[in-house]
Amino acid sequence: MAALPETMRAIDPDETGGPEVLRVVERPVPRPGAGEVLIQVAAAGVNRPDVVQRKGGYPPPPGAPTIPGLEVAGRIVALGPGVESEWLAQPVCALLAGGGYAEYAVAAVGQCLAVPPGLPLMEAAAIPETLFTVWTNLFERAYAVEGDVALVHGGTSGIGTMAIQLGKLFGLTMIVTCGSDEKCARAIAIGADHAINYRTADFVEEVKQITGGRGCQVVLDMVGGDYVPRNLACLADDGRHVSIAVQRGAKAEVPIWDIMRRRLTLTGSTLRPRSAAFKSLVADELAATVWPFVREGRLRPVIDRTYTLEEAALAHARMESGDHVGKIVLLVGEQGSAASL
Repeated sequence: MAALPETMRAIDPDETGGPEVLRVVERPVPRPGAGEVLIQVAAAGVNRPDVVQRKGGYPPPPGAPTIPGLEVAGRIVALGPGVESEWLAQPVCALLAGGGYAEYAVAAVGQCLAVPPGLPLMEAAAIPETLFTVWTNLFERAYAVEGDVALVHGGTSGIGTMAIQLGKLFGLTMIVTCGSDEKCARAIAIGADHAINYRTADFVEEVKQITGGRGCQVVLDMVGGDYVPRNLACLADDGRHVSIAVQRGAKAEVPIWDIMRRRLTLTGSTLRPRSAAFKSLVADELAATVWPFVREGRLRPVIDRTYTLEEAALAHARMESGDHVGKIVLLVGEQGSAASL
């Protein structure tokens, strides 16, 4: 194993603010602890929580790096105590609690998934955060099963595009909302069964029409606020509503009697603060149930644009513009832009 450098390039802003605070700085190369690996990062996914953290609204959980970045892909270059030697030099993608916008990042080995041949590391870096989030919320918290109808807001976001693909692989009918006719067309091309332009149509009425008045079994909501009671109106009896973000507000007024009468379930989750043990269990489930689709090429992330680490500010500006479709990725190392392994 080659000697590791002492320092690395990273994005680690010392102040909150706009995208301009994202500048490359020099930081010590982290060292893996027990059960951890050190990944030489080829690419890192950009996610909405990174933007919220940059603005000061989503501080890293205790013990997590201040460097943003919740997912990476690259090769393992060092092992912490207790990690089997077979992991060394393996190409992986990994879910992180932070630290992805850097040349090196530490991950719990249980949160790593082996990158199969033919999958570019740039694409692999765009998988973990949305895959873990959609799987744990759509299938574990909402108990979505084959034949269910699911409504997902933000159909062309990273979460939305992953939900569309994963839902179709497991036999769901996918209804999504988007902010333009063009985005609706893109969502349909990605695999959505129905796409509703929420700017020109009432999605509650549209869902009723699509489902013949029965409603949907699941709503996956990242909007919050005044969308919540409207989402509940979309649900069929015994329907499940899962909140994963609150872009329009963290409070909502809900019809309690209607929830009781129709036996609705309201739940939600945040992934980042969960324990490494929990995330490792999820990774094991994904390796068994979803990763075969990745190996076969049937599940691929939708990539909007790529930027270099030095262009992180542009990547965040792109995300905040709302014009992107799918995932935005930072190319960190030479392998990030390689066509395949």
